[in-house]
Amino acid sequence: MQLSKIFLLLGSLNALLAVILGAFGTHGLRSRLTEDMLGIFQTGVQYHFYHALGLIAVGLIALNLPASVWFKWSGWLMFAGILLFSGSLYVLSITNLRWLGAITPFGGMAFILAWSALVTGIIKT
Repeated sequence: MQLSKIFLLLGSLNALLAVILGAFGTHGLRSRLTEDMLGIFQTGVQYHFYHALGLIAVGLIALNLPASVWFKWSGWLMFAGILLFSGSLYVLSITNLRWLGAITPFGGMAFILAWSALVTGIIKT
């Protein structure tokens, strides 16, 4: 499958999942989580959605600019960031397993590296 299509598909699926999880958090978890834990869940949704849109942007950029390893890295790092950052916040908020908070910064670093790779790829093409 073409790289641009992979990231367009991953971005679209993750945007769909972010909307579903956001609705679930608002309607299904509001009465079950503390305000603090609900805020953590919503932060996961917020960054999930931002980076789903980022994946779509990577896919669109990859369609219009010459192939670059930087775009490939950007997309995969964004996807890893969603899994690590948002995923750890979702599980932490629902289970209250505080040690999961140690995983979250790795997702944040993946996001930073993803955007840096995208900037580098645009500059170098």
